Amino acid sequence: MSDTTTSTSTPVTGTAWSPLVVRPEGGPTGAEGVRDRLAALGDPGDLLAREKALVFRDFDVPEEDVETVMDLLLPNRLGYLHGTSPRTQLGGNLYTSTEYPQHMTIAMHSELSYSHRWPERLFFYCATTPGGGGATPVADGARWLAALDAEVREAFAGGIRYTQNLHDGMGLGRSWRQTFETDDRAEVEAFLKAGEFTWHWDTDGGLRMTSPVRPATVRHPVTGTEVWFNQADHFHPAALGDETARELAQILPPEELPQSVTFADGSPIPDAYILHIHDRGLKTAVDVDWRKGDLMVIDNVATAHGRRPYTGDRRVLVAMSG
Repeated sequence: MSDTTTSTSTPVTGTAWSPLVVRPEGGPTGAEGVRDRLAALGDPGDLLAREKALVFRDFDVPEEDVETVMDLLLPNRLGYLHGTSPRTQLGGNLYTSTEYPQHMTIAMHSELSYSHRWPERLFFYCATTPGGGGATPVADGARWLAALDAEVREAFAGGIRYTQNLHDGMGLGRSWRQTFETDDRAEVEAFLKAGEFTWHWDTDGGLRMTSPVRPATVRHPVTGTEVWFNQADHFHPAALGDETARELAQILPPEELPQSVTFADGSPIPDAYILHIHDRGLKTAVDVDWRKGDLMVIDNVATAHGRRPYTGDRRVLVAMSG
């Protein structure tokens, strides 16, 4: 944490890094309170570059005011184009958080880091408090990188390639229409050309696409800090667990999996590397627990995020900006 924080901030945990927690400090709550606190703290962009993540507690922002708060925190709001996670679009580029079964842990990742277009910021809003668990872990990408064994960092230094098989409406994973939020193939191809993908349309209407070499790390555009910035562990079957990976292998050959990843030269990434990355990401993370009306905004390059398992109802909304 920077030494510029005052009584308006408290750490989420006692770790070396944690998000800046902003509270009303006796002032108004709701969207008005968030606006007042931001005015006191300074430019949100400068604040995020310094703190990496901001958590707004005790403002009790009602759901009907979420749009107002997003206008304060998210310039240039983006759609979830090229997204791989199951979500429901609620309008105005506002989405549900990833709709995976509640018993699952979602591993650490920076949103859309496998693509050529990724959001600079992510916004989270808790509409329904989880019955238990359900925290959003947040990790400093530089600390995650430093936590990896040198052998793994060196292996990934040359970059990686991602491949996706997107069906036309029936199949495993998301369809190309869901992924690109369009029914127009020309719009999809324009996106793929801009990202220098190779692709072809299958006879059954599906789309197979492979990225150019993507870096495993990037430098933050403001601070210059090198951070772990890829989703190799999300695209690799080892991250699914032994049983699920075996079941998929019985159904599909490797080249037909909904998504996969290799090193830049096409060679396979060892399972042990993927499990190491997955484990170190979660171990460096700080859990942000949710209460109804809480907000969080994170720098998507400086940090990674995930989700802990939960019980009961949990409804967290997400938006992104460039």
